[in-house]
Amino acid sequence: MGATLRALRAFVLLAGFHLLGLVLLVLLGALDWAAYRWAPAGWALKTYVISFLLAVPVVRGMALLRTPRDEGTAGLPVTEAEEPRLWAAVRELAEQVGTRAPDEIRLTSDMNAAVTEDARFLGLLGGTRRLYLGLPLVAGLSEAQLRAVLAHELGHYGNSDTRLSGITERSRVQVARTIAQFEEKSDLKIAKERARQERKSAKRIAKGKAPKEVDTTGVGFTYRTMARIYTAYGRFSMRATQSTSRRQEIAADLAAARIAGRDATASALRVLPALGNAHEFYLSSYATLGVEFGMLPPRGEVFGGVRHLLDARAGELTGMRDELPAEPASPYDSHPPTAERVAAIEALPDDGRTAAEDHPAFALFSSPETVLCRVEDATLAPEALQMRRLDWPDLVHESMTAMYVRDTEPLRSAVAELPRSARGADPAGAPAPDGGAGAPAPADRVGALHAQVETFLDAVDAGAVWELVDRLPKSEQAAAATGRAAREFARSSLRRELARLVTTVLTADGRARWQISWSAAARLRLPEGCAERLPAALDAAIAERPDTEPLRKLLATA
Repeated sequence: MGATLRALRAFVLLAGFHLLGLVLLVLLGALDWAAYRWAPAGWALKTYVISFLLAVPVVRGMALLRTPRDEGTAGLPVTEAEEPRLWAAVRELAEQVGTRAPDEIRLTSDMNAAVTEDARFLGLLGGTRRLYLGLPLVAGLSEAQLRAVLAHELGHYGNSDTRLSGITERSRVQVARTIAQFEEKSDLKIAKERARQERKSAKRIAKGKAPKEVDTTGVGFTYRTMARIYTAYGRFSMRATQSTSRRQEIAADLAAARIAGRDATASALRVLPALGNAHEFYLSSYATLGVEFGMLPPRGEVFGGVRHLLDARAGELTGMRDELPAEPASPYDSHPPTAERVAAIEALPDDGRTAAEDHPAFALFSSPETVLCRVEDATLAPEALQMRRLDWPDLVHESMTAMYVRDTEPLRSAVAELPRSARGADPAGAPAPDGGAGAPAPADRVGALHAQVETFLDAVDAGAVWELVDRLPKSEQAAAATGRAAREFARSSLRRELARLVTTVLTADGRARWQISWSAAARLRLPEGCAERLPAALDAAIAERPDTEPLRKLLATA
């Protein structure tokens, strides 16, 4: 389908949204007229009110006059003077595609690349073009693969895809906003009705009567019906436009293969899903590991540290690249399944160009470390920029230690709540080892942790361990168990919690240390001999006939 026909279809779909609104308004008006002519005055008044309430979201949805535009605020804009090699590569690729180069290049923190255009007059006139390039994506590609990705994005310009995206997006936004308004009104009406029935039930209970079950069936029906009408139109519109979007992606892939080479394009398509998974894992397991405790990696490593993970797990990534994800096809997908795209490219004749991966994509940048730092400054929230920056080994150790302090809070609270008679020698005045405002100094925190372990062991010696267990949170399965099964659940839970508390003590006072690993989970390095003795000492402390002496000696000599 050519650009002219696509523009016509986008306009028809947008006009269809407004036509649907007009039809609904006419039907509401007809309903009001019928009520005026034949319904009693009371029913007519109710009809007028309902029609007005239903008409407001319809009119508000139709009143979205401005096409949503790219605001140009995301990412870090880089000039040709700052990144001459990157700009030269983009201009060269744009010339080969046969299109105008972007006016701006913005570096982002996303595992993605994209292009936009501020087209005017329903896409008849072009506007400012922007290329968005995610640095985490650059970190995982070779130079040949990055050129293929850039050629693909520039291919969208050459096919006039970006000119028509504005009017298509406007139609989607109008439908989504109208649906949201009807659903919001329906939810509000249900909440009001629920509150009303709950108040009536409370009055019945106060009078000694049995409360009635809250029933909101049918409440908000008219709002939900209107939402369903617009949802059906939205689905129809999505199916009509997304099929074209998928064809546009295939066309952009073919343009990339023609310019950057078949093998480089296929290689880039194969590696993208693996890079996406790796980046998501990196963010959750490494980059944001210490955010909860006010800590971040060194400057430039929040988005650039994924390079360490990719290097350490190169073998895993190769396996993921060879086994493409089996994505279920949907008529609402904007992109074809990756396997289908790769198959289309690899079916092309061999063009003699190999996907050379000897040069990393960052070779196109003047100073990768500088742009990584600048993108952090441009995209991180102000509160994140104020966090402490630690080298990776210290970040992992301090974050894991803080997590264990947090996770042992239930056990430490249970210990503190034991009666004095069950605690042996009471460590009076021991401060709570929690962070935050007013938290004790590190030495006091370590002292408090040691005191709480001693209190726990004193409770075991005093025979109060099962009273302690009753104060700990239980899973549904553990709470439902009885007899010997309940005892075993409790013993397993207690051993796990005690192991965490001992680990917390050893890491907090510096005798044990968490070590970073880019190829596996963080590892705990215990004092010499401790790893061999600790399991037996823990088992002895929670045995049927507990013996806390091995654990006390281990803590004293570790």
